[in-house]
Amino acid sequence: MTTFAEVLAAQLRRDPGRPLVTFYDHATDERVELSVTTYANWVAKASGLLTDVADLERGMSLRIDLPPHWLSTVFLGAAWTVGLRVTTSDEPAAVVCGPEGLATWAPLAGDVPVLACSLRPLGVRFAEPLPPAVHDVGVEIWGQPDGFTAWDPPTDDDPATDTLTQRELWSPRDDRTAAVGSSLTDGGRLLSVADPASPPGTATFTEPLGRGGSLVLVRNPDPDRLDAVHDAERATARA
Repeated sequence: MTTFAEVLAAQLRRDPGRPLVTFYDHATDERVELSVTTYANWVAKASGLLTDVADLERGMSLRIDLPPHWLSTVFLGAAWTVGLRVTTSDEPAAVVCGPEGLATWAPLAGDVPVLACSLRPLGVRFAEPLPPAVHDVGVEIWGQPDGFTAWDPPTDDDPATDTLTQRELWSPRDDRTAAVGSSLTDGGRLLSVADPASPPGTATFTEPLGRGGSLVLVRNPDPDRLDAVHDAERATARA
């Protein structure tokens, strides 16, 4: 299994109902849990959004400017499904951002597709109107199909990030694809406060997915509550 699509398909065959991403926000007390099936559904819709709305194609780049959030993992999966390179460049082919990124990216929306996530519970729309030409993910994603098949599927040699190909992303012996400080084993649950959409944090999502495990992601972590989350979610490792 050397592409994201192959890895996710294998997990869907293995145990589609198990939790894959469990998200906490200690600032709002929000908790969201995505099973493998639910995650795959979101990835399909987000893939449709990237191709149909943002007009992206295999080989292009996507900047995911989001904080630690379950939608970060969704758009990572969507990017790799389409065959996009997730980049940290300030000149990407398209951008996915949260409310805090609007000041930076909205002025460029006339030239670069800008997809904005409200980060409100359940991925709903922004409460206030967005700047001109900015797409509200919470509105437009719901019109996308629940299934997605890339017309030009990426191969294992396609860039997945600025430094890794899809093959390298899933290489079990590559230290670059292991979460720093993690002792995660196959089927384990990784507790993390890192941003999956940032290069240092990407492995906190890819390692659990590749190992048939799951991610427990905490935004705005309260240090006094992390141990309780670890125990409640039966986490087996931290990163």
